[in-house]
Amino acid sequence: MKSDLEIAQSAELKPIPEIAASIGIRPDELEIYGEHKAKVRLSILERLNDRGNGKYIDVTAITPTPLGEGKTTTTIGLVQGLGRLGKRAIACIRQPSQGPTFGIKGGAAGGGYSQVVPMEEFNLHLTGDIHAIGAAHNLIAAAIDARMLHEARNRAWDETGLPRLDIDPYTITWNRVVDVNDRALRHVVIGLGGRWDGIPRETGFDITVASELMAILALAQDLRDLRARIGRIVVAYSRDKRPITTEDLGVAGAAAVLMRDTIKPNLLQTLEGQPAFVHAGPFANIAHGNSSIIADRIALKLGEYVVTESGFGADIGMEKFFDIKCRASGLVPNAVVLVATIRALKMHGGGPRVVAGRPLDPAYTEENPELVERGCVNLTRNIEIARTFGIPVVVAINRFPTDTAAEIEIVKHAATQAGAFAAVETDHFARGGAGARALAEAVIAACDAPSDFRFLYPLDLPIKGKIETIATKVYGAAGVEYTPEAERQIADYEASGFGNLPICMAKTHLSISHDPALKGAPRGFVLPVRAVRASVGAGFIYPLCGEMRTMPGLPSVPAFMGVDLDADGRIVGLS
Repeated sequence: MKSDLEIAQSAELKPIPEIAASIGIRPDELEIYGEHKAKVRLSILERLNDRGNGKYIDVTAITPTPLGEGKTTTTIGLVQGLGRLGKRAIACIRQPSQGPTFGIKGGAAGGGYSQVVPMEEFNLHLTGDIHAIGAAHNLIAAAIDARMLHEARNRAWDETGLPRLDIDPYTITWNRVVDVNDRALRHVVIGLGGRWDGIPRETGFDITVASELMAILALAQDLRDLRARIGRIVVAYSRDKRPITTEDLGVAGAAAVLMRDTIKPNLLQTLEGQPAFVHAGPFANIAHGNSSIIADRIALKLGEYVVTESGFGADIGMEKFFDIKCRASGLVPNAVVLVATIRALKMHGGGPRVVAGRPLDPAYTEENPELVERGCVNLTRNIEIARTFGIPVVVAINRFPTDTAAEIEIVKHAATQAGAFAAVETDHFARGGAGARALAEAVIAACDAPSDFRFLYPLDLPIKGKIETIATKVYGAAGVEYTPEAERQIADYEASGFGNLPICMAKTHLSISHDPALKGAPRGFVLPVRAVRASVGAGFIYPLCGEMRTMPGLPSVPAFMGVDLDADGRIVGLS
């Protein structure tokens, strides 16, 4: 089979105005960026305001191996499968960061014959959204250090008429960002040099997509909401424990201006010519891990079926999709697609450790029904988690060439026994939309089935009550244990008026629990919360659970290792 890049580069793509016209987007509602990508102006929502919404589907997964189980590929394959059935389907997915994805596993917009194309545009700068977010984020960071310096060095500060913020440097939570997973910059000392080079302090660099600004972009309703959310960002506390916001720094408006164009969704296409909105890319560990509300709202007005994807498994991205994203948008989902692989189920059944970059153990490529059957406890638990929200669940068994019919049947049986609406084998990676027709048929039926969508918790619960609800009802924990630091932070946030925000748990994606070594469906453990942070602009509290790994499962290689240009200027070297 051809590589992902070879498949993408051999595709016959339609001009992006033709893709837009196929779902009713007018030429004056497009901002063209070359032949095959465009931004869609938000004015389209005013025109379509009275139109009803299509069906809304979230694609999630069982607890994955470090290799991933093909969630994005399934998202694109399902859209293509719906297209094969004559349905007007639209994909809404996140834009990947340059840092952790490009050059390691190629396209982060699906793979094989279920991709968003052109791959190079998707993986590189696209329309510059991530760069704009980086510029706005670092502007805020510079403003923090400039304000501290001038208040400390300018003896006549009080004569300026500006309030003295008196920032406590030990409370600053706003690092700088760069769109590369650059380990050498994670912990740095700044402000070295002369008297006017800043106040020396420890800080660090995060990857750009981990910025709260990215989480805000994904949750903002419009430009006005974007501006208001940026103004509410808390970057530090004063020495007398007052929250310091970007509005206090006087930089919120400038940051919003830098991000003005990012709010318009990016439009691309699948290999089979369906439209795909690629917009926003917040991480699913410290943020909510979902693409933008704005893209979903536009797509739901234009399409019969809108397929979006939440990061990692049902315990993380899907829970945040429901409790954070759907709460913010007011949109009600119709169905969940839960992606499962024989490989991941074997791991949960006690198979050997799976490590990115190393060959798979033969246990994963040879038939072993007993291992699959034992691992189905993870499938069952993730189905239970999804059904907690009252939505029909379709299990998509993403088939690999080494999977056998006996193993597939075990998964189908376990899924239906656990209450799944349907369990369907799918082969979209090798066959595109034709390989996802059965999945598309099952999803259409699930969207028409009765549902009773509900949130997991009310917002007026105390912060601890919400954390403990997620820990016990989703993760299966017996309880929660807080460090003294976490206790103090929770008390401070509630005293500051942030106690009514939803919870965005930060934990490993490699287990339903906080411990990546606990596979299957662990229960009865105590969930440790070591610290709690607030993304007030985005609108959530995020507890840090257990031992966090910055980029779990990724090889320690430079972002562009193995990538080059040929004599014609085309990208080569991706697998």
